[in-house]
Amino acid sequence: MKELFEAGVVKWAVVALTAFLCLQSLGTLLQMRYIGSGVIPTNTISISGYGEAFAVADVATFSFTVSSKKATVAAAQEDATAKINTATAYLVDAGVDKKDIKTTDYSVYPQYEYRAQACPAGGYCPGGTQVLTGYEVRQTTSVKARDTAKAGDLLAGVGSKGATEVSGLDFTFDDPNKLQTEARGKAISDAKQKADALAKQLGVRLVRVVSFSENGASPGPYPMVAYGLRGEADATKSSPEISLGQNKVTSTISVTYEIR
Repeated sequence: MKELFEAGVVKWAVVALTAFLCLQSLGTLLQMRYIGSGVIPTNTISISGYGEAFAVADVATFSFTVSSKKATVAAAQEDATAKINTATAYLVDAGVDKKDIKTTDYSVYPQYEYRAQACPAGGYCPGGTQVLTGYEVRQTTSVKARDTAKAGDLLAGVGSKGATEVSGLDFTFDDPNKLQTEARGKAISDAKQKADALAKQLGVRLVRVVSFSENGASPGPYPMVAYGLRGEADATKSSPEISLGQNKVTSTISVTYEIR
C-alpha cells in the first residue's frame, strides 16, 4: 500500500508540474503578441524636416520704477505710494487691465553721506564718518499691454506720471505655443514629403513612425526698446516710435519610419 501511495503522489506531482509548465508556455505565447509589437524594427529610414512660422507680436511688456528720497521711511513711502497710484490709475484709464499690472520689487534703502573731519595742525588726522541723511523707497512694476499700438504712448505716459525709470520693452505672444505648433506642423509635412519620395526611390513602403524628436526655437520675448527716464526734464519726453516687425519661430524635427 505504501508503494502504491508513493507512486500516486509522484504521478500527481508530475501531472501538476506538466500543467504548470503548459500554462507558463501559453502565457508566454500570449504575451509575445504584445511584447513583439514594441520591438524596435531593424528596417528603418530617418528623415529630417524643417518648418517656420511668422507672426506679429500681440503683447508688449515693460517695467517702470518710481522712487522717493525723504528724511524718514514713512515720508518716502507716502511719496512713492502717491506716485505709483497716479501711474497705475493712468494705465488703467489707458485700457490696461489691472491683472496685467504687477509689482515686481519694493525696496527701502538708507541713504548715507560721507563727511570728512578737519585735521588738527601737526596732529593725528581722524577719518571721516558716514552720516544717515534719509531713506529711498523704490517700487518697480511690470506692465503687459495687449494693445501693442499703445506701447509708445504708455512708456511716455508713466514717465509723465512720476516714473523715474522705464525700461525693458519686449514684444511677445499671449499664446507662444500656437506659433510653435504651426512651425512644427510644417516641419512634419516637410519630413513626410521627403520620406514618401525616398521610399519611392528605394522601392519600399512606409509602415509607421517609430521615433520622433524636435529642436525648436521659441518665439520670445524679443527685446525691442530700452527707454529710460531720469529726472523731471525727461518726464515730458514725447512718445518713442515703436516698430513691431515680425517674429519668426522655427522647428527642426527628426522622424524615423519603419519600412517594408
